[in-house]
Amino acid sequence: MARSTSSPSSPDDGPRAAQSTFAAVDLGASGGRVITGQLHDGQLHTTEVARFPNEPVTVPAGERTVLHWDALRLYAEVLDGLKVATREHGPLTSVGIDSWAVDYGLLDDDGSLLGNPVHYRDGRTDGVPEEVFAHLPADWLYARNGLQVLPFNTIFQLAAAAGSVHLEAARRLLLMPDLLGHWLTGVTLTEVTNASTTGLLDVTTRTWSADILDRFAQTYGTDVARLLPPLVEPGTAVGRLRPSLGLGEPALVAVGSHDTASAVAAVPARSPEFAYISSGTWSLVGLELDAPVLTEAGRKANFTNELGVGGTVRYLRNVMGLWVLQECLRSWNEEGRDIDLPGLLAATRAEPALTCVVDIDDPAFLPPGDMPARVVRAAQRTGQPPPQTPPALARCILDSLALAYRRALRQAAELSGRRVDVVHIVGGGSRNELLCQLTADATGLPVIAGPAEGTATGNLLIQAQASGALPQGLDALREVVAASTTTRRYDPQASQDLWNEAESRLRP
Repeated sequence: MARSTSSPSSPDDGPRAAQSTFAAVDLGASGGRVITGQLHDGQLHTTEVARFPNEPVTVPAGERTVLHWDALRLYAEVLDGLKVATREHGPLTSVGIDSWAVDYGLLDDDGSLLGNPVHYRDGRTDGVPEEVFAHLPADWLYARNGLQVLPFNTIFQLAAAAGSVHLEAARRLLLMPDLLGHWLTGVTLTEVTNASTTGLLDVTTRTWSADILDRFAQTYGTDVARLLPPLVEPGTAVGRLRPSLGLGEPALVAVGSHDTASAVAAVPARSPEFAYISSGTWSLVGLELDAPVLTEAGRKANFTNELGVGGTVRYLRNVMGLWVLQECLRSWNEEGRDIDLPGLLAATRAEPALTCVVDIDDPAFLPPGDMPARVVRAAQRTGQPPPQTPPALARCILDSLALAYRRALRQAAELSGRRVDVVHIVGGGSRNELLCQLTADATGLPVIAGPAEGTATGNLLIQAQASGALPQGLDALREVVAASTTTRRYDPQASQDLWNEAESRLRP
């Protein structure tokens, strides 16, 4: 993580009190934080001032239930966190908000929210992609949006909602960071890195796709284009916080509002031939490119072209990530087994390697539920002896995750024609020493782990560039990350033959 200040700033702190203070609102699928940052002597000093859970709510709706985000609670927590930041660090220079992708809120004529946003893990899009492709063919879409097929992409959510009362009454659609930013400032806009996950953006021109929107309207009778706000690039100061909030009037800066965009910006890369893994609840595995790769081979491999900071493209695959292990822990603890993650990982190290591996991207692992049982069934389907204990099951998950990283990085290099000589892991997964070593072993490449708070670091430094406190460009941003972060290197220690054999067990 970037170095933290040892105590909050105060008027007696001398020259530091005059420094700009930036606040990152970093929202993940399970929790959020507010983190402040200041630049001193070429380094970023950060302080976490607030942390809060992000718990979805299941609500009955006719004959089914719907999984929602508690957007109002999130807004209240964000506001409270910014008040703490202001109280402890003085007036804020700016605020930036990042979150997960694809989900949105709908506003009516008065700017009121039309129901809580639906969670991407809700089952309303089951089978919808196939229905959409009957009218908007998959290859036709990919040639324009460059987006991998995930059942919860915004375009599929909108198809599932077509004809609904809320969608028909809506006058504006805002992705989650932009919804919160609207409540803070009154401004309505969409930041491009998050917009690129909707399936409605032309990834080459970085603008809304008239072709896709026109054909969607013809198919579903819903003019989504009328709901979409103007687009802005990361680093744009878009407005000031409402004076009535009592936070002064700091600027709201559009950062890489898709959390992975900010995280990739904070990769402390020295070599241009680097790959990245943003490892958390989801793992985003790929390369940073100057232009999208829109080949049929890339589409069939389900690679995505998401927009990045500084005009870049994040060419990557979504891998299911640590969600599978997190959900196992939740299931075990609900059973009263009281298993903690540090203790589990310590026991997992002693488990033999590659005894059992599963396809971590199996759609069966997507929804919440009894995850240990699903892992066991996945092992049985491939004729492998299933793990019998929590440490053995955790080892299966981590081995399988490293194997998925291996496949994704190999494909990314082949499809883009780019060589890879080092892998950077950022995000919470960079703290998992076993996973980092397994990734080095699986890929046969050195792994550089850190910063763990990559998303917040990128968020803060994009704000710093917007304010003029830091020169423009990713190179300047990454120099600060490298100077501010303690990283750890992992070199390969295992034979590639072992990983080749493990991978062969998953081939049909």
